Amino acid sequence: MQDFADLVIMNASVHTMDPAQPHRMTDAVAVKDGCVAGLGHHDVSRLIGPVTRVVDAAGGAVIPGINDAHLHFVSAAMAAFGYVRLDPDVAPDWAAVVDVLMAAPVGPDGWIRAHGWDESILGPAKSLLDCRSDAPLVAFDATGHQLLANREALKRARISATTPDTHGGVIVKGDDGTPSGLFQDGAMELISRAMPPVPAATLRPALLRFQEYLHSLGITSLTEPGLGPASAGLMDGAGSTAALGLLGDLALSGELTLRINVLMLFAGTGGANARAVEDGLRSGLAESCRNRGIDPEQLRIAGVKVFADGIPRSGTAWMSEPYGTACTHGSLVIQGASDGERVAELHRILRLINDAGLQAGVHATGDAATAAAVEAIIEATSPGGSPASKGNHHNRHYIIHGAFSDTTTLQTMAARGIGYSTNPLIRQEAGDIMRQVLGEDRFSRHQPLRSAVEAGVRFNIASDAPVTSPDWRRTVVAAVRRATRTTPGAPRDPERITGQQALAAMTLEAAWQDHAEHSKGSLLPGRTADLCLLSTPWPADEEIEKLLDTDIRLTISGGREVYPSTS
Repeated sequence: MQDFADLVIMNASVHTMDPAQPHRMTDAVAVKDGCVAGLGHHDVSRLIGPVTRVVDAAGGAVIPGINDAHLHFVSAAMAAFGYVRLDPDVAPDWAAVVDVLMAAPVGPDGWIRAHGWDESILGPAKSLLDCRSDAPLVAFDATGHQLLANREALKRARISATTPDTHGGVIVKGDDGTPSGLFQDGAMELISRAMPPVPAATLRPALLRFQEYLHSLGITSLTEPGLGPASAGLMDGAGSTAALGLLGDLALSGELTLRINVLMLFAGTGGANARAVEDGLRSGLAESCRNRGIDPEQLRIAGVKVFADGIPRSGTAWMSEPYGTACTHGSLVIQGASDGERVAELHRILRLINDAGLQAGVHATGDAATAAAVEAIIEATSPGGSPASKGNHHNRHYIIHGAFSDTTTLQTMAARGIGYSTNPLIRQEAGDIMRQVLGEDRFSRHQPLRSAVEAGVRFNIASDAPVTSPDWRRTVVAAVRRATRTTPGAPRDPERITGQQALAAMTLEAAWQDHAEHSKGSLLPGRTADLCLLSTPWPADEEIEKLLDTDIRLTISGGREVYPSTS
């Protein structure tokens, strides 16, 4: 009896993303038992049976399911569906921020939690100390590196003028030493640890609603960069070990239809140290999903997130040359009393992760931090590890964000198999303030994607949601145009990439980061049927903005229609 397909898409422009033939196109694709079963009208038409669902693409593009290789799924879900929203369209100035917060209901745990203010739009942070005397209030910014708290929140956290700064963090204070309510990077943990954990009854529906939204964008896979015991030191603190357990519950119940790779977090945005990483690795968290019998293609603990430095806006990025109004070099936010001690501790951290056979994703936004992280990865993967080491260069350690003073570090990364994950939409959204902080020359070289292509670096582009929108179409346009909010991209910008290179970066190259390029990220017979159907053909680079008006008609994950949902 003929083995017919479950689904066939005809009259399409299918972008196979075949690594052996990067520009290979065809006009039809068939899906059977969760896998790609055939390509091209001739082969696919023979797979159409009485119960095969046939979709007429009407010329629309079929692409592999989008893999957002750096998306804070838990925090983004809470920002979208769990917190009071302070997005610019809701609160376009600081007066509106206060109005929204004054009208916000107190949560069931007695706290008011908000998210989304952005000083690149609103201007420098304003004090919220006197906003709402009836409840503790915390407002997380869009970058995930700052928060504002009111007096009641400071009281609950027992923070006063005598509270010292933390490793890699700043409690911003007035001239008299009184805390202003603004906490940056590692200091955010002082507030987050005082907050009750997000209850599962709040988090679970937020995760499912956000999953549905991501599928509506054509997203089928993502990397969640930081869940674990140090969650209080990252973004809104929602990415706890309990949140990871909840994702496991959803995977076992069949409700998790996204493919999620997780980086564990054993130290937050300040004060990472080898002891905390060693304790985390010994905790058994890395094996928790496997021990529960969870399909690793659905939910997999891939490695460990490490914060090497902070961000330029806060003056906590480690640069080789001074920057910003304070004319600072910044420093690593790794534990240590000097640059030398911090670099040595970073080497110890990377060696521990590598020897455990896990992948390291290293946050580095300054060129000095990036170079130091690359050297630490090289040392960690060199001969001479512990006798019990399970790790080597095949772990695919990678740099997150990244900054480069020249192409030397990129060339080293390519030669050593070190990956690179960065965020063009952040460059676009925050570009105006970053240009002021970094200066025109350094900003023009920020996120050197074309140089990465020419050096042979395996790189991907990702949203870093909720820092920016998870809408991958905007990320692709940002990578091709390299504009900012106020300045169009220069047509001759040497770091522009093409739309097809950007698409590969969000499909095949992201799958490489996941050690999954042989199962997803391309549309070839036998590969997992993760794909999405667009309403129009893929636009030419000269008209890449047309992508923003292109609809997603259909999203398939593992052969299962997840948008429009059939459940």
